[in-house]
Amino acid sequence: MGSFKVNFRYGAITAVVLIAYFLIVRLFGLHENPWLRVLNGVIVAYGIYAAIRFRRLTEGDKFNYYSGFRTGLFTGFIATLVFVGFMALYMFHIDPEFPNTIMKGWIEEYYQGPGILVFVLVVEGFASTVVLTLAFMQKFKPSWNTKKSPQNI
Repeated sequence: MGSFKVNFRYGAITAVVLIAYFLIVRLFGLHENPWLRVLNGVIVAYGIYAAIRFRRLTEGDKFNYYSGFRTGLFTGFIATLVFVGFMALYMFHIDPEFPNTIMKGWIEEYYQGPGILVFVLVVEGFASTVVLTLAFMQKFKPSWNTKKSPQNI
């Protein structure tokens, strides 16, 4: 499977799971609780991890740090952009009061509207993608250690 297909497949699946999680939380009326967003990070982390892992399994010995890092970044960016697109649609057309509820204290002092929430989601998604990819690549990167340690003998 080509690298773009892997990135798009895992990014789209991650975004769909994020959207489904948001809609389930919304169904129970808990979508305004910021603490429930922690699970978003877990979902994105697993999506990136699974994409890098799949890439490593399919490439075998050809797998290198660059291809794994690129896979993690593109997967996370695709997931972020699809999810942010959904949230923008949701905030601007489906529930325009949602941003006002989330930003109660902030809007009173600086009225920025839902656009600032879309911006924050993009920055948050891209930043967490970079951090998670760097962290996971420590596990998946090929070792350059050619010495035999006493433990491996």
